[in-house]
Formats: sequence, C-alpha cells, structure tokens
Amino acid sequence: MLRAIGRPFLAIVAALLGLAAMSPAAAAADRYDVSYFWSRSLAGVQDYHDRVAGVLGPGVTDRLKVVAKGDLFGLVYVRHGDRAGATRVAEIHTRLLQSRGLEAAGPVRSQDWAVLDNDDALQVSSAPVDVPQVSRNEMTETERSREILDLEAAVKDYIRRLRREGRIKDDEHTAWSVYDFTAGEKLVSIHEDEQLEAASMVKLFLAAAFLCKVEKGELIYGKNSRRHMELAIQHSSNSAANWLLRKVGGPKAAERMLKRNYPGIFQDTRLVEYIPPGGRTYRNKASAHDYSRFLYAVWEEDIAGAREIKRLMALPGPDRILTGVASIPGSARVYNKTGSTARVCGDVGILNVKGPDGKRYPYTVIGIIEKDRRARDYTAWIRSRGAVIRNVSGTIYRGIAKRYDFY
Repeated sequence: MLRAIGRPFLAIVAALLGLAAMSPAAAAADRYDVSYFWSRSLAGVQDYHDRVAGVLGPGVTDRLKVVAKGDLFGLVYVRHGDRAGATRVAEIHTRLLQSRGLEAAGPVRSQDWAVLDNDDALQVSSAPVDVPQVSRNEMTETERSREILDLEAAVKDYIRRLRREGRIKDDEHTAWSVYDFTAGEKLVSIHEDEQLEAASMVKLFLAAAFLCKVEKGELIYGKNSRRHMELAIQHSSNSAANWLLRKVGGPKAAERMLKRNYPGIFQDTRLVEYIPPGGRTYRNKASAHDYSRFLYAVWEEDIAGAREIKRLMALPGPDRILTGVASIPGSARVYNKTGSTARVCGDVGILNVKGPDGKRYPYTVIGIIEKDRRARDYTAWIRSRGAVIRNVSGTIYRGIAKRYDFY
C-alpha cells in the first residue's frame, strides 16, 4: 500500500505542504516539523503511525500526530523548530525507519494542523473549536423549565428532539450520567448500566490497574512509566496504553485485578483486547455507571493512585465537556478522557466550576454515543456527535448554576 502511492502523488503532496526549496531568508522566518507519510486513507496513516512509533519510541510519540489537510491524511512530528533542525531530525529518523523497511522522513513547514488523535478523535491544534450550539430560544417552554427543575428530563427531551430531526440515527445508542459532588446526588442517569464500547476512555482504567500494582509493590512508578502514563492519558497514545497493559499482564489480568480490588466500581467493564493498529478498538466495554463510580473514587481519593490519575486527567488535552461550550466560564477546570472511533464518540470527566461566592462546585459529566455500524464519514460524525455532548454539557452547567444561584 505504501509503495502504491507513487512518486508523482508524493510530489503533489510536497508542493501542497510547502516542501519545495525556499530562499534562506524565507526559511529563517519559518518553523518546521517532520513529515513521514501522506495518503487519502486514514486507516493507512493510522497504521503507519503505530509502526513509526514502534521504531522511534515514546520520546517522539507524544508529538507524532495524524493530521488532516483537505482530503489528505498525514503523519507529522510536531516540533516547530527551524528548517536545519527539522532536516537533521528527518535524516536521523530516516536511517532508523529505512532500517525497518519504512519510508524516508522529510522537513515540512509547520501549520495549524488539524490533528486526529490515535483513536480517531478530531482536535484542532490551536484554533478555537467551532461547533453548533443549541440556542435556548429554540427550546420549548417545557424544555426550558425542565432544564432548571429536572436535568435528566431536559437531556432526554434534547436527545428525543435530535432523533425526531434525524440528527441521531436509529442505530445509535446514547448513555449519560451526571453526579453532583456538592449535594451528593445523581442528577442524570440515562442508560447508565448499558455496556458500551470503551474506545480510549478505557485508558483511565488501565492507569488504575497499573497504579494498583504500584501500590502493592509489584511495579515501580518511575520516570519511564510516568512518561508512558502521560502519553496514554494526555495524548491518547495507543502504544503507550498497550505498554501499560503488558506491564499488568494483559487485558484479562487488568480486568481481574480491577474487579478483585474494586468490585463496587467495575461492574460492567470488560477488557479483552490490546488496542489494535489504527485505534480500531471495539471489543473493550464499560458502562457510564462504571465511569461514574470510578470518577467518584478518584475525586474522593478512594482508589490507588487517585491523585496521580487526577493530575493526568487535568493535563491539557482534548475534551467535549468544556472546550467549545459557550455557557461555561473560563474559570472552570476539567478532568477528563475522551474516546473516539468510527463507532463511538464519548467523554468522561469532572467539571469543577466556580461560583460568584468563590466556592467550587464539582460534578461529573459522562456522555457516550455508540453506533452499530462504522460511520461512513468519520470526521463529520465525530464533529456532530461531539457537538451533541457539548450541548448536553452546556445544559448540565446551566442546571448546576441555577441550583446554586449563580446563573
């Protein structure tokens, strides 16, 4: 498949991306990344990502990104350095890659890449998120009143409306959960015990399994393991997540450990596979209720490594419950993990919002949308379903704010 692309196609890609020679003055003013592979096949680039990551190692993986440009997908090492530095790095990487039968790398002018994380989740690297928001003026009076008095009914009303309008299809299942830590009350529980595909959200559970073994003295949490943990949670690295899995003995061993040590949390979790190349992980499953119980244990520091898990979840990264939600103020803090494949769009996290009294009001927001069949247009599907989760998060925030009289 790699060889089939051909030199003419690569030449066109190079021209589009600014790989052609430039004057020294122009080059000095520009920043450069390293480019490895371009194709119209997203699956092909995702597969190539894991192969390159396996050769170059975790020190490179956190900035090794699958990106989109028009109808092309590419693999880029985002370094934003000068051209000479990018050229040197490309030469070193080329020697390593070609020794394993992979393609040569080359410098490419830095851009505001549209980045796809390792399990397909679309992010925009530095541009603001632009998603359609639900106008409260479009809500019925019933919806507006329920938003204040009954958040679960408000979410149900919204999802029913989207189904009527055909914006959520018949083969899509949704699950929602909200827990208010301040009141100690579950506010939303919709299909909360339904076992759904976990995608990259399961990486939180892998971190918990690893840290459980650390607490027992069976593993060491040092510089290397900490780096893999950050790659898995913050950057959603599949190779780093599989490294964690191998250290705890594999998927089944991880599941047994979690259920043996925390039977009250992991009631609907099923871990059966390493994350395959390209991130097409469909067999690991969990329920929104399991995520809710897990987040509660993390917040209350009632699970091994809770503080470290909280730190990892708070590192800058993609989210669908705060970023792009206009109604939530910038003072809010988010602790989360997204999950995305062509069949799942989800986010599990805690929002810690600040009221005018200076107090913090933390609550969980868990939203998962699962399709029976792979979406034909992955990017469009993930964007639209991500917008649904953001809109639900906005509704939840308004309800929380009205509960505590700061909206």
